This record gives sequence, C-alpha cells and structure tokens, in this order.
Amino acid sequence: MTNSTPLHVVRPQPVDNPQDAPPHNIEAEQCVLGAVMLSPAALAEVRPLLDATDFYRPAHARIWETVCALADRGASADPLAVGAAIGVRNLAKIGGAPYLHTLISQVPAAANAAYWAHMVRDLAYARTVAETGTRLVQLAGAADGDPAELRARVAAEVAAVTGADRRGWPDPTPLSSVPDLPAFPVGCLPDWAAEQAACVADLTQTPVDLAGGLALAALAVAAGGNVTVNAGAWCEPTNLFLVMVLPPGNRKSEVYKAMTAPIRAAERTLADLASPRIAEAVIARKLAEGKAEHAERAALDHPDDPTFVVDASEARLTLEKTRVPAEPRLFGGNDSTTEKVTSRLAEQNGRYAVLAPEGGKLFSIAGGRYSGNVDIGVFLSGHAGEEIRTERMTRTGETIDAATLTLGVCLQPGVLAGLGDTPEFREQGLLGRLLIAMPESLLGRRNARPDPIPPHVTATYERTLTALVLSLRPFGDPDATPATLTFTGEAQDAVIDLLEATEPRFRPGVGDLAHMTDWGGKLVGAVVRFAALLHLGEHLRDGYGRPIDLATFHRAVQLGEYFTAHAQAAYDAIGADPAVNHARTVLEWARRTATTRFTARDLMRGPLKGRARKVTDTEPPLRVLETHGWIRRLPAPPSVRGGQPATAYETHPDLAEDPS
Repeated sequence: MTNSTPLHVVRPQPVDNPQDAPPHNIEAEQCVLGAVMLSPAALAEVRPLLDATDFYRPAHARIWETVCALADRGASADPLAVGAAIGVRNLAKIGGAPYLHTLISQVPAAANAAYWAHMVRDLAYARTVAETGTRLVQLAGAADGDPAELRARVAAEVAAVTGADRRGWPDPTPLSSVPDLPAFPVGCLPDWAAEQAACVADLTQTPVDLAGGLALAALAVAAGGNVTVNAGAWCEPTNLFLVMVLPPGNRKSEVYKAMTAPIRAAERTLADLASPRIAEAVIARKLAEGKAEHAERAALDHPDDPTFVVDASEARLTLEKTRVPAEPRLFGGNDSTTEKVTSRLAEQNGRYAVLAPEGGKLFSIAGGRYSGNVDIGVFLSGHAGEEIRTERMTRTGETIDAATLTLGVCLQPGVLAGLGDTPEFREQGLLGRLLIAMPESLLGRRNARPDPIPPHVTATYERTLTALVLSLRPFGDPDATPATLTFTGEAQDAVIDLLEATEPRFRPGVGDLAHMTDWGGKLVGAVVRFAALLHLGEHLRDGYGRPIDLATFHRAVQLGEYFTAHAQAAYDAIGADPAVNHARTVLEWARRTATTRFTARDLMRGPLKGRARKVTDTEPPLRVLETHGWIRRLPAPPSVRGGQPATAYETHPDLAEDPS
C-alpha cells in the first residue's frame, strides 16, 4: 500500500455472500494500529476518537487495548512491547509477532493516523446503524399487540443510534458568551479617589467599575484641555472617553451624583468667580454697541467725510472684539446632543465633558437616528484635542482651536450592541476611542444593609477633587497654554517597552488585537493619559514640576489591561469583529441545515455567499468556530495524484442544541 493507492473496503472471508459483510475497512484498522505503535504522538491524536469496540476484527481490538494500557503506564508501545504484554499464547491467536510488524509495514506515514481513525470510527457507526436496523426488525416481529410499548422501545433504539457521539469533542463555548472579566483595579487610583469609589460602590451595591470609571472621568474633567503629556515621540491630551455598560435598575444615577458632586461644586465656584467679569463684559458690550450705532449713524449723515467712516469701522471692530464670556460649564448630562456639545466646546474655550447615567441618546443622535445623517466629527476631534470649525446657516460659524471633550456615560447592554448597526462608528474611528467597561451587575445579590460612607472619606474626596478642578482651570485666561507633563527616564523606557510589547498583538491570525486594531492602536496612548491623570491626582501641589514616575506608569498599565479585556468582550457584543459575525452566520446555517461536514467552498456557495470571495476569506470565521469548539478540521486523506482535496470540517454533535 502506498500514498497513491486509496484505501478500499476489505470484505473478510469466508462469508456466504460478501455483500452481507458489515461495513468495515481492515487496512484502515491496520494503519491506525501501525501508526500508534510507531508514534506516541499519533496515539495521543487518535485516542480521543476511538475505543476498542470501533475495530471490526477482535484481534485489532485486543492490540488497541494493549497499546493504550502500555501508554497509560508510561511504557513503550512498540511491537516487541505489545507482543510481550499480550503474551505468547494470546499472541498466536492474533497472528503472532510477525503480524505486529506487518501492521507497522502497512503504514505509509504515521502523520495520517487521524484520517484512518476517522474512517474506522465512521464505519463502526455504520455497523451500529445496521445492528439497530436488525433489532428494529426483530422488535416488529416480536410485537405482542401493545403499540405504546413498541413505540417506546423503538424510540429508545433510535435515540441510542442518533444520540450525539461526543468522543474527542470538548464542550463548545457559545459565541455570544462573555468571559469572566477582571474587576476594576480601584487600587490604581489615588487613595482619596479609590476610597470614595469603593465606599460609593458598597453603599449603592453597584460594581466598583462604575464609581471607579467615574473617578477617572472626574480627573479627566479637571485636566482635559489644561494638561498634556509628552510621551517622547508624541503628545497626548488628558481627556478620556469612558463608557460603562449596565442594565436598568443598577442605581447609576446615585453613583453619578456621588462621584460628580465635587465637579458641580467647582462649577458653582467658577460661576461665582466669573460673575463680576461677565457683568463687566455685558456693560462693555452694551457701550460698544452704543458707540458703534452712534458712529454708524454719523457716517450715514456725513457720507462724504472719510473721518466718520473710519470712526464707524473702528467702533464696529471694537464691538466684535468685545465678547461676553459664557457662564462656566464643566459638563452636560442626559440631554446632551452633538450640536449642544459642539456649542459648549466653543463657548467654554474647547473644554467640556458629558457625564450621564444614560448616554444612549447622545450616540443615537450621533448615529443619525433622527436626522439620517451620521455626525461624529466632534467626538473624533474632541478626543484628539484637534481644531473644530463649524459652518452655521443662521449665525457665524464656530472655531475651536483645540477641542478636548471628556465622556463618562453609561449605556444599557442593548444600546452597546446597537453601536455596531452604524458602520461609520467603526469606519471613522469612534469605537476605537471608547474605553468600555462591562461589569457584572449585582442585581439579585445586593446587600440591603450596607455600611454608610465614613464622612471623612466623602469630605476628603470632595475637597480634593474640587481643589484640583479649580487649580487646573485657566480661569479668566482663554488663551492659557496647557501645561505639559513628562516621564522620568525609567518611565519613558517603560512607554517604549509597552509599544514594543503591543505591536505583535496586531498580527493577523495570531494577535489578540488583530481584529480590533482601531482600538488597540490607541491603547498605549490611553495608558499614557491614565498615567498623567494618576500623577496629577497623587501630586496635587507639585504635579507640574515633577515627571511621572515608573510606579505611576505601572498602575496606568494595569488600567490599560483592564480596559483591553473589557474592550475585547465589548467588540464581541457589538459585533464589530466581522469574523465573529460570519462565524455566527455559519453556525446558524449548519444548525438549520443539519450540516455535519462541509468545506470552505460550501460556505462560499452557502452562508457566506457574497461575503467570502476567495477561500482565504473563510479562514477568520473558521478559526473563530474552531477555537470555540464548534467545528474541527478533518485530517486530509493521503495525497493522491491530482493535488490535495479541499480541507473539510465536521461540526460538533451538540450543534442542534447551540445556546448561542
């Protein structure tokens, strides 16, 4: 037997009628046994697929059991060891020692053992079906007139032969399952913020991820637009886009009130401080308006005197330069829209935030739910600290030299999943900017008698955060240049190390971020932003004058790891990974059509028609299904002239019960 000779069914003799022999293939059994005696690796590969009852020849079953027993003891399973274990008397019954060596000589390549093992297993199943048919005939002949009992016995026989054969199959993982995600590393926050977040989470019986994420958002409100951080080859602003995902009933509003109270207090203080300046500006504006009107009337009365025209022009220019500053506003809430956010950024010198326990409206409007037009420019520029120019039909356009927007919003799981329904969110880069947390809800496990928050914890948090916001806010100076933070030498080296460690994660088919490079490409930048915020929170008085140290950067890396794990789960929930979407399509097709085996070309003609134009396009979804345990690659048959056949896959026996 050679590689170019396909296996054929051998009908053992003697039989009265060769056509009556049960399905079997002696050569396939011989090749399996020879391969497992030659190669321990072959035994490890095929053992989950077979047991002794799958062999047609009893002698082959005896050899298989002996090989497995030797392997279980850690002993060699070569022909000499197998013969010695069987014993001289029993060995003669199976053809003697020469037959064991014949089995080895039958093997063209041990690497093909899995192919022959599948053939042996499939033929064994065919024999079981034939035996079941015989028993059904016997049941029909022995029926005593009780149809209910007959039906029950027939159903039992049929169930036995149609039940799932799970040998060699692991338990599959539903494609929609959310893995165990890490809890928010609240200990990475500055002590005063960490204690408040932990206590608020305990009092409200909510995941600490919500309060911890809002603590980060609060730091970003204080620093965003006022501080940048130099990472060596590039600079990052210090604003963040934080999205926490929780279902209704999780007391999100209470957490928001507690964690944003200092920002509200700082906003009131800024408003009080700005009141005299605003009042002066209002008077100056009115005076300028009066002078401009008077000068224009004089110019109209003396059209031939250029002096009056010059005076009118100067008065009009003075009026244009005399602006009334807006009342300080640090953030908006649930009613924020993209247009409102843009206008607020313009009037607040490019510094604004949206902190809302229900942020779905903001994303719905941005996605064009009501207007039909996707409008996410303010998010893209506002995340990067870029210039924004808006054109208005009814009033003067707005120019924002450096827009820095912070988001700290909560979404319901259904809203998160719906983000994938707007392709522009990913294509234009919005999804890649979101730091998403998907904590497990505590509903059903909440303590009705939590401990109150110690007064000194809340007092310290409110006093510290309020002071931080006020100290970083360039009050009265819209043209103030943001301060720039740097890293120590060790921390700067750690930034480069993180860049090097992250890069391989983008490799197609290998890296865990290969399907979400839009998000992963901003991971190191996010960590740099975290480091700056933690640094400012730790060094309230002299943060500007000292570089970010290595310990602070390591805590920022922990936050990055947390958000990476949650982003991967979020992308799965959003359906942002095309491979996962296509894998779900294939899984549903196989379940609906009861498909047990298929090739890549079957997918191109079936469920992925129009989506996969070449065989390589099917590889990502096939890889997802393999790693989740829903399909497995069938071993290729020994090569024959004319090239290799298409790779085939078989589906999990439990596919009909797919919970995903």
